[in-house]
Amino acid sequence: MASKGFNTTNLHSDRKDNPEHGVLHKPVHTSVAYGYNDARHIAEVFQGKRAGYNYGRQLNPTVTALQKRISSMEDGIASVAFGTGMAAISSTILSLLRTGDHIVSSAFLFGNTNSFFGTLQRLGVEVSFVDATDVNNVEDAIQKNTKLVFVETIANPVTQISDLEKIGHLCELENLIYMVDNTMTSPYLFRPKNVKASLIINSLTKYIGGHGNALGGIVTDTGLYDWSTFENILETYRSEDSAVWGITQIKKKGLRDIGASLGPEAAHHLAIGSETLSLRMNKASANALSLAEFCDKHPNIKQTYYPGLHNHPQHDRAKKLFASFGAILSIDLVDGLDCFDVLNKMDCVVSSSNLGDTRTLGIPVAHTIYFEMGKTRRSSMGISDSMIRFSVGIEELDDLLTDFEKALKS
Repeated sequence: MASKGFNTTNLHSDRKDNPEHGVLHKPVHTSVAYGYNDARHIAEVFQGKRAGYNYGRQLNPTVTALQKRISSMEDGIASVAFGTGMAAISSTILSLLRTGDHIVSSAFLFGNTNSFFGTLQRLGVEVSFVDATDVNNVEDAIQKNTKLVFVETIANPVTQISDLEKIGHLCELENLIYMVDNTMTSPYLFRPKNVKASLIINSLTKYIGGHGNALGGIVTDTGLYDWSTFENILETYRSEDSAVWGITQIKKKGLRDIGASLGPEAAHHLAIGSETLSLRMNKASANALSLAEFCDKHPNIKQTYYPGLHNHPQHDRAKKLFASFGAILSIDLVDGLDCFDVLNKMDCVVSSSNLGDTRTLGIPVAHTIYFEMGKTRRSSMGISDSMIRFSVGIEELDDLLTDFEKALKS
C-alpha cells in the first residue's frame, strides 16, 4: 500500500495507535504514578524488561503519543520530549558529552543556545563557533576530541543557511554526531535526515504547536549514527540494540536525571496544534515572501533578510532543500528611523519575543533577545541595532502590507 502524505499521517497518528474508548486524540493523562498488581512487573519496567510506565518525570502516555507523532514527522526511530526547546538542547548535550570533548557549532545561533554553549565552555567542553554556511570552516575546526557538530537550518534572526548537505557528508566521514535544530523550518518544510543528521531538535513551542499556548521541545534520533562507536555511552545502556543506545542515554540521563519533563497538558496542546502545521506554514511562508519582496524595495529599509529573495546569499541552497522559505523575516532600517517607533506604529504586528505563532510578531532583536550577547558578538552575527525580526503569521496579506506601509512612512 502506498505511503500516506504528511497531513494524513499526522492527522490520524493518535487514532492509528488505538487509544482508549475509540477517541480520536490521545487523552490527557495527569497521573504521576502508575500502579501494578504484581510488584515484579514494576521491577521489570524499571529494568527495561517490560513495556510500561514507572514515573511521570520519565514517561507519560500523552507525551508518548506526541513523541511517536514527531518521530513519524522526522522519519526517526525514536524521540524524547522535554519541557522546552532549550531543555531538549541542553539535556541532550549534557547527557552525551563530558569534560574535554569538543563541539563545532554554527556561529549564527539562537541567543539562548549561544548562552548555553558558554555554560558548556565553563564546564570544560570546548566549543568552536564557525561560519557554517561554508563546510570548509566546519572541517577546519574539527579536532581529535570533536564529538558533535551543531547547526540550525535557518539562523535566527539574519536567516543564514548552513551548508547542510556537505556538513552531513563531512560528519558521516568523520563519524561525528550531526545535530540539526529544525525549529525554523519544521519537519513539514525540511527533514534533516535527508542531509544525514544524527539528532534533530525541534522547539515544539514554535511552528509545531503553532498557537503560542504551550512550551515544549523534542530530540529525535534518525537512526543514522552508529552509537556502538561512541565512547561516551555508559556501560549501563549498552545492553540493548546499539541503535537505541544514544536515545536511551538521553532519556535516562538527560530527562530522568535533569528532570526537564514535558507535562501532559502541554503535550496535548502541542499535538492538537501540530495537526494544522502544513496549513499554517504554507500561509505564513507565502505571507513572508510577499512581505520580504515589499521590504526589499522600500526606501526606508536598508537591508531585508529572507531566504526567498534572489539576492539572499543562500537562496539557491534554500530553494533546493526546503519546501518553502519559512516565515522568519528580518529588516535593517535606514539611519534615522527608530525600530521602537516603527513597531509601535503597527497594529496587526504584536511586539513579542515568541515566534511560530498564528499572529505576526515583531521584536527589536539587539535590545531584547540578543542584548546579553554584547555588541561585538552581535556584529559578528550580522545583527544591527536597528534590526527588527518578524515571525510572520497567517493574517490576510493585505492587512499586513497596510501595517508595514503605515509604520515605515518617514
